[in-house]
Amino acid sequence: MTSRNQIRLSVALVAAAILVVAAFTRFGRSSDPQGGAQAGHDHAAMSAAAGETRAPVRLEPDAARRIGVTYATVTRKPFTRSISAPGNVTFDETRLVTVNPRIEGWIEKLYVDFTGAPVRRGQPLLEVYSPMLVSAQEELLLARRLANDAASAGGDRATANARDLLEAARHRLRAWQIPEATIRRIEESGTAQRTVVLVAPANGIVVEKMAIEGTRVMPGMDLFRIADLSRVWIEGDVFEKDLALVRVGQVARVSFEAYPGETFAGTVTYVYPTVSVEARTGRIRIELANPDLRFKPGMYAKVTLAVQGRESLMIPRSAVHFTGERALVFVRGLDGALEPREITTGHASDDEIEVLNGLAENDVIVTSANFLIDAEANMRSAMQPMTRGDSAGAQPHAPAATPAGHMGH
Repeated sequence: MTSRNQIRLSVALVAAAILVVAAFTRFGRSSDPQGGAQAGHDHAAMSAAAGETRAPVRLEPDAARRIGVTYATVTRKPFTRSISAPGNVTFDETRLVTVNPRIEGWIEKLYVDFTGAPVRRGQPLLEVYSPMLVSAQEELLLARRLANDAASAGGDRATANARDLLEAARHRLRAWQIPEATIRRIEESGTAQRTVVLVAPANGIVVEKMAIEGTRVMPGMDLFRIADLSRVWIEGDVFEKDLALVRVGQVARVSFEAYPGETFAGTVTYVYPTVSVEARTGRIRIELANPDLRFKPGMYAKVTLAVQGRESLMIPRSAVHFTGERALVFVRGLDGALEPREITTGHASDDEIEVLNGLAENDVIVTSANFLIDAEANMRSAMQPMTRGDSAGAQPHAPAATPAGHMGH
């Protein structure tokens, strides 16, 4: 019963308060001798009551201490912050090579027969038998014999023609990527080789292997993919709001879950020109030296960028009161009044926020209890039109009403 009576009493008090405010407002309007002319003034009062304008607030020192009001000075200094982004290790695309034949044939022997094998430049990868390659070698040997015979006969024209034919046979083998050493060996031995050996074009790790013994190969068919992992890329995803702070050449600190407690230095080498519509992130590329092959493609990485921007007015983030559409701060005037002022904010760090417009250097602003001060400013703004209406309709001998200082209580 006690709780029910308390509820009824609370409802009655709220209803009585609404009736008093409504009666007070009607009395102020009926006392207006220029009702039509004051319509615009009432609209402004309604705007003030809705929170579009806020009256300055005066606080006694004891009241300010009780609610925990603190102050800070607006300073101008370089904007600094740290950007964190998730990333993944990928291949350096400029260090990827593919091995494919330029002749038709069959794989007779594999020297590198598993994915992940390390290879060196010039190391044999596989042997290919090609009937057309055997024919080309026989043509080379025939051109070699004709050149020798023409040189022995002593005819200049015949010798020149034989040499041209020999060079054409060599060029044909070079076009099929037959090593120069193999061509010389064929000429010196005088015997065509049944198979030709394909070698690795660069140092690296075999990341893809499509070659299988006995498989028929065609010109342009990919057999191996080799990646040089002595340098890798870290591709990180940066939030759209932070992309303007990222620059090519910035130093990045990279850490990996596989190596806790260790950080590695890399460099931002590219900022991609597109943004993910779904995640609202942009991609950046960081190059990282990997001499010991500790960083493996596919590993998760955490990227940290230390950003230092232009000199700007900086204030604590706690000083800004966001109302949804506007950003407000309370500036302490020379008379001690706290004036609400709208500002335009820029980039923000963990503790500070950049001010683009609305404040000046050395202004003193409130950094705590902003919500309570804003509520007081709204209350005083709402009370001002009712006070003016009561003063206009009162008799000359009746004293005008003044708003109470709620925060002082």
